[in-house]
Amino acid sequence: MSRGIRGGDRQRSGDQAPWICFAAQDWWYHNRAHSDFQLMTRLARQRQVLLVNSIGLRLPTPGRSTQVLRRIARKARSVSKLVRRPIPETPGFIVMTPLVIPLYQHRRVRMLNAALVRLQVRLVMALLRIRRPVAFVTIPTAVDVLPGMDVKAVLYNRSDRHSEFPESDQETIAALEADLLRRADRVLYVSHALMAEDLPAVGARGIFIDHGVDLEHFSLRPESEQPAELRLLPHPRIGFFGGLDDYVVDIDLLERLAVEIPEAQLVLIGSATCPMDRFEQYPNVHWFGFQPYSDIPRFGSGFDVAIMPWLDNDWIRLCNPIKLKEYLALGLPVVSIDYPQLHSYDGLVGVARGHGEFIAAVRAALQHAGPGTPQQRRNAVLDASWDAVTSRLLMIGEDASSSVH
Repeated sequence: MSRGIRGGDRQRSGDQAPWICFAAQDWWYHNRAHSDFQLMTRLARQRQVLLVNSIGLRLPTPGRSTQVLRRIARKARSVSKLVRRPIPETPGFIVMTPLVIPLYQHRRVRMLNAALVRLQVRLVMALLRIRRPVAFVTIPTAVDVLPGMDVKAVLYNRSDRHSEFPESDQETIAALEADLLRRADRVLYVSHALMAEDLPAVGARGIFIDHGVDLEHFSLRPESEQPAELRLLPHPRIGFFGGLDDYVVDIDLLERLAVEIPEAQLVLIGSATCPMDRFEQYPNVHWFGFQPYSDIPRFGSGFDVAIMPWLDNDWIRLCNPIKLKEYLALGLPVVSIDYPQLHSYDGLVGVARGHGEFIAAVRAALQHAGPGTPQQRRNAVLDASWDAVTSRLLMIGEDASSSVH
């Protein structure tokens, strides 16, 4: 622990309520690019923030989940870290990982789990002297934890429809999402398509807030600052950074790219939840595995074309990947499988429907370095900084707190 959890933690006076975030990711092993982390670390410069690492959507099980033992081991390591302040220069940002029993399809076990998590969270809140926080909830399984917690307002960060997550018990998660939609004082969206589908249930409580981008971090780096292992590869380079999850990324499409554009190097940055040995036969495929968030712009700066090779499913249809803004902030030509929110950047992104169109669009982007110019692409996201989104989130939280209580 960076410092004791008692000293200096008296709640600020006035209307500066602390915040508690039930995150959809885990600070200790997920990429720090996720919106929960981007927003809460910035908010913690102004408010005390307790981030509760993901309590999960399901128990990893063989046959339904990938890399089961790895997932269980990393969660155990996360729990062992207890309560910490991971950013010395931001002491108001505090992270905890509760012990959970992630069997959400069984109601009795779910209620027991909720009581267990609630007890741990309330104990930490008491130690930190956190009283009546604003609750920022991304993971729908946290809805059972909220009863009995004295919060000023509940903001549902509806960044995805988690019931579309292929490995979850979709019926159970859908019911939890519906419950959270009813309970929330405000529901925040990054996808207009998802917001439109929820409109009958949410009405005026729904607010489109959008994702942000770290503009300073995602600035183009000169070749001399790019990783040495990347500089060894010849151009052109087709690049992707992010999780190589087989429920999101079309692995077959990546293989077709390697086969049909053999003169280009396919550069993949990110941890994989699927076997990657299928690519060992292709000399133009280079998988660098997980890289720290601090190094991602250095790798991305060496791409000639950045890709978003998504599967065509409802998870993607209702999402709004942060990486699009990160690619654009770097000024990179971008090619993506079509999804509704993508059209906010019409004319600046190559849009494809299916493998054939995608490969053709990548070829065109390599040839013409478009659509758009590097400056046009970066200009398109200049008003989308995470600082600006955080300021708006703080205003929404204060408005919800004052109007509800």
